[in-house]
Amino acid sequence: MKRQSGFTLIELMIVVVIVAILAAIAVPSYTQYVTRSRLTDAFSALAGAQSSAEQFWSNNRTYVGFNSAAGFPQNTTNFTYNLSNQTNSAYTITATGISTVAGFVFTIDQNGNKATTGVPAGWTASATCWINKKGGVCVQ
Repeated sequence: MKRQSGFTLIELMIVVVIVAILAAIAVPSYTQYVTRSRLTDAFSALAGAQSSAEQFWSNNRTYVGFNSAAGFPQNTTNFTYNLSNQTNSAYTITATGISTVAGFVFTIDQNGNKATTGVPAGWTASATCWINKKGGVCVQ
C-alpha cells in the first residue's frame, strides 16, 4: 500500500489564515511608515528655505520676491510650496501635500515658528510644530 504525501486542506487553510493575520498587521504599519517618510520632504524643504530666506533678506532687506529667488523650494511629487504674507520683515512658507500626502499642510515663518495647519482624518494638527505621526507627535 502506497502512502499519500502532501498537505491536507485544513493545513493549507491554517497557513492562509496566518498569512492573512500577518498582512492585516503589516500593511497598515508599512503604509504609515511610507507616509511619514514622504512628510520629511516638506520638513527638509521648509527648513532649508528658512535659511535661504534669511540670506535673501540680508542681501535685499526684504522678503518680497523670495519665492522667485534661488533657495525657494521647488514643487515635488508630494508637496507644492507657496510664499505668503511677504513683507519687508515677514513671510510664511507653506508646504501643501498632494497625491499620497494630500491633506497635510505645514508652515514656517520668519521667526522659525512651525505649524501643522492641515491634516487628513485621523491625524492631529498643531499650531506649534510639524506633526509626523498620527498621535500628534512633533518632529524634533
